Amino acid sequence: MATTKTVVKLEDVAALANVSLATASKALHGRPRVSDETRKRVMDAANRLSYPTARSPLTTAKEHTGTIGLITSDLQGRFSTPILIGAENEFRAHSASVLLANARGDDTLERNHVEKLLSLNVDGLLIVQCKTNARPSLGRDWGVPLVYVYGPSSDTDDCSVTCDNVEAGRTAVNHLISCGKRRIAIIAGDETYTATEDRTKGALEALAEFNLEPAGPIRYGRWDENWGRAATRLLLDQSVDFDAVVCQSDQLARGCIDALKERRLRIPEDVAVIGHDNWSVLTKSSRPSLTSIDNNTEQLGRVAARYLMDAISGNPHHGVEYLPCKLIQRESTLPLD
Repeated sequence: MATTKTVVKLEDVAALANVSLATASKALHGRPRVSDETRKRVMDAANRLSYPTARSPLTTAKEHTGTIGLITSDLQGRFSTPILIGAENEFRAHSASVLLANARGDDTLERNHVEKLLSLNVDGLLIVQCKTNARPSLGRDWGVPLVYVYGPSSDTDDCSVTCDNVEAGRTAVNHLISCGKRRIAIIAGDETYTATEDRTKGALEALAEFNLEPAGPIRYGRWDENWGRAATRLLLDQSVDFDAVVCQSDQLARGCIDALKERRLRIPEDVAVIGHDNWSVLTKSSRPSLTSIDNNTEQLGRVAARYLMDAISGNPHHGVEYLPCKLIQRESTLPLD
């Protein structure tokens, strides 16, 4: 009768050597900050369990497993999904397979997923966030490279890829100006989001280049249609003179359009409206159809995956790479008849 061979995992080696999974990974990959005594203990444990010890970031590609760990904080999110698609397409082009884990925004669960994926001998880890706010680094002592996408690591020595929200703010204003608008109001999102700060910064810089200021005060609030309607009504009730509105999300823009229609204002002839996110559920069903800034999230996933493959090959990237967003023009800023 044939016996089934037990698959030895990294966590088995760590347990036998009485060290953490991260320390076991560092020791086996020849990484620094592991004492000689600890490294020897880990190697002895690996040999006793017949665990392969030849894997190293400096070894040739044929010695890699060809497996990537991908951890997302929001598996159902409209931002995360295209990032995952872009990343998977890039990994497939490199003949790499992906093991996907959902941390659901839980830091402890995320770290558990990191350790579990390491125990499965992945060559690297892609960490996907659902917000562009900087997040704490997971560290660089795991024995394999990590790349962060959408939400960058707070450690600038890590490799992160995110969208350029400052340039997105400039793009929105410059487009409205190109449409002949000069009295531009800004309806912003939640002030605790980096995206809000960056998009506002870019919009103000673009206005300043034309010696303009926002029409009325910048209105900060929730990222939803209710706030878009309420903020627009405030502009109208306070008799602010405006002929265009930069809305920092498509939901805000839909609410803004509702409020303008209530007052029988024509869009875009009387007031042009631009959103952000290019969420097709909103942009294409809006009447008129909504001009929006696309975060280019699929490309974010592709570039992050490419940088991770570079790091696995021994050519790591460092710092934050900001990729440009793109303008999708529709009828809410310029009639397309």
